[in-house]
Amino acid sequence: MLTIIFYVFVGVTALQLMYYLGIFGKFAFAKSKPVTPKKIPVSVIVCAKNEAEKVKQFVPLLAAQNYPDFEIVLIDDASADETLDIFEEFEKQYSNIKLVKVENNEAFWGNKKYALTLGIKAASKEYLLFTDADSYPATTDWITQMSSQFTLNKTIVLGYGGYEKVKNSFLNKIIRFDSVLMATQYFAWAKLGKPYTGEGRNLAYKREDFFKVNGFIEHMNVRTGEDALFINQAAIKKNTTVCFSPESFTYCEAKKTFKEWFAQKRRHNYTTTFFKTFDKLQLRLYTISQVLFFTLLVVLLSFQFDWEFLVPVIALRYLVAWLTIGYSASKLKEKDVIYWFPIIEIILILTKINVFFTNLFSKPVHWK
Repeated sequence: MLTIIFYVFVGVTALQLMYYLGIFGKFAFAKSKPVTPKKIPVSVIVCAKNEAEKVKQFVPLLAAQNYPDFEIVLIDDASADETLDIFEEFEKQYSNIKLVKVENNEAFWGNKKYALTLGIKAASKEYLLFTDADSYPATTDWITQMSSQFTLNKTIVLGYGGYEKVKNSFLNKIIRFDSVLMATQYFAWAKLGKPYTGEGRNLAYKREDFFKVNGFIEHMNVRTGEDALFINQAAIKKNTTVCFSPESFTYCEAKKTFKEWFAQKRRHNYTTTFFKTFDKLQLRLYTISQVLFFTLLVVLLSFQFDWEFLVPVIALRYLVAWLTIGYSASKLKEKDVIYWFPIIEIILILTKINVFFTNLFSKPVHWK
């Protein structure tokens, strides 16, 4: 019986290796390509709801971008704080800022997708670049880097949205490692010609891509995943590319408590249930392979299975996984999180299991 369990364990490990080398490796070991700046007109779109303090800090950073032709579309999504007042002051201060005021609509109350749709319609440029109100670009060349990836055919660009580092915070390391793993997955699948999601804090596409699929209409009733579900619907091999140069990154503050992060993970998990069938299957298969690897490993260790056979399999799996995620983390300037890989991986797996069962019994709270 133990021998059969060991063979199953080997098979699960082989599946893990396929993910790390055959899929994630497409991004992890990819070489950076030289950037050729373009001068295409770009509309930077920012949607805010009760983000007065953040927009006060970050809008000037957007306005300071070193790019010849861009506008900033600021969307106030019926804020109850001073966000709208601050936006109105910025509109007076910067000539390239356009303000969109969203009032509560009974049919779309509190729906960020409705607010974004109004902002996209108000944008005067054909190329759209998105970030959140609580995020900021790493450099003044953010627009240059992201827009440089547009071509005649590549009209959707997936970027990286990272989190600020917090000294002596293990939760912060967990969150940033999780961000690296998710980015590795969506960058890798995009490189394989099967793009399935993107990060709304750093995402670009042409207006025509939005209207080709009637915007968010097919999932307007889903209160989460405006970026993820749109990309899942609109992105294909022909029209999608990635941008992962450090100058193209955006950053925001990570959740400060496990409870807040857990709620965020619940929303992400809930959003994936609306993905295309293949995308749901590949994500679930990876998670299942992780759970089975550790479950079978515990069983084999508990019954003291022959270590001469067990150790090489474990060592190979960890070596490949550590190297792959390590290279990804290095590309995304998150190298410090990789040192905690074995511990964080187990925490993330347990969190995923918890999220799965919690979401079975209740829906997560939607965006603000």
